Amino acid sequence: MRYRDFLTAMYGIVVTMAMAATVRADDTPLPDARPVPAMQVLPMPYDQASFEHFGRELTRYHFGANLRRPFWYPIIGQDNCSLTRMGHPHDPVGHSHHNSVWISHMNVSGVDFWVDHGPNAGQIVHQRVLQYDDSPTAATMLSLNAWNDPQGKTLMFERRRATVTPNDGGSWRLTIDLQFEAPSSGQVTLGQTPFGPIGVRMAKTIGVNDGGGRILNSAGQRNEPDVFRKPARWVDYSGPIAAEQTAGIMLMDHPKNPGHPTPFHVRNDGWMGVCLTLNDPITITPDKPLRLRYGLWIHPNVPETAKLDQQWQAFAREELATMKGPREK
Repeated sequence: MRYRDFLTAMYGIVVTMAMAATVRADDTPLPDARPVPAMQVLPMPYDQASFEHFGRELTRYHFGANLRRPFWYPIIGQDNCSLTRMGHPHDPVGHSHHNSVWISHMNVSGVDFWVDHGPNAGQIVHQRVLQYDDSPTAATMLSLNAWNDPQGKTLMFERRRATVTPNDGGSWRLTIDLQFEAPSSGQVTLGQTPFGPIGVRMAKTIGVNDGGGRILNSAGQRNEPDVFRKPARWVDYSGPIAAEQTAGIMLMDHPKNPGHPTPFHVRNDGWMGVCLTLNDPITITPDKPLRLRYGLWIHPNVPETAKLDQQWQAFAREELATMKGPREK
C-alpha cells in the first residue's frame, strides 16, 4: 500500500470513529416505536379471529355466514392441547351442534336455535365486527349477530363482546358479554328450556365417563347426579388432557345475571351449560334488552373449591363492559 493510500484509509477510520462517538445513546432506528401489546386479536381468513398472547393462540372465534352459529374453537390449555372439542365423541351427528364453546337457545319465540337441522331450526348469523382492541392485559372483539328464523326473519339482535385476559400460572379467562335486543317491531321471548344460552363441550379425555374427570360446583357437589340442574355460582370440569397432565374449564355465572345463581345442565359425558330459562321464560322488549355475562377460566391441574371460588370472586367484582362500539353514539 502506498503511503498516500495508507493516510486516506486511516483518515476514514478516524472520521468514522468520531461520528460514532457523537451519536446519542437514545438514537435508534425506530425512535417512536411503541411496545407490542401482549394480547392481540387478529382478523384471519375465512371469517375467523385469533386471540393470541405473545403470539401464542389461546382461542379462535369462527363466525362465517354458512355456520349455524358462531363459536370459539380451540380452547388451548397450558400444554397446547384443546380442552374442548367439536361434537359429542359418541354421537357426532346427533350432537353436531356441540361447537366447543357456543351461544344459542332452544326456544326463541318458538324457534329452535339449539339444533343444526330440522324445519324449526333457526340460524345465528354474524352481521359485522364493531371493534377489535388489543392491550397489554386483554384482547377484545365486539360483534353484532342476527337470530333468524327458518324463513330468514330476524327475531332478535345480539351484541357479543369476547374478552381474553391472561392469568397466573398459565391460566387465562374468556369473558363473554351478551346483550339480546328485540327488533323495533315487537318483543321476543326466551322460552322455558334447560338449553341455553351458553354451552361447553369438553375434550373427550376430560369427561367423567371417558377420562375419569371431575365435575365440581360452588356448593361442593360433584359429578352429574349431584350437580345436574342445581343452582350454582360456578361449575368446574377438569380431567386428563395429556400424558400425566390435567386441566379444565370453570364456567362462571355473573351475579348480575337474572336468576343468579343459575341452574347448570351438566353431564358426565363431557358437557356443561347454563340454564337461564329452566324455570321461567324471559321476555325482551325494544326498550328493555337482556344483559348477560359469563366467564370461562381455563386452567391447568384440578383446582379445589377455595381456588375456584377465588377466581369467581374476582370475576364477580369486575364492572360490566360497554356493549357499544367506539364509532357508536
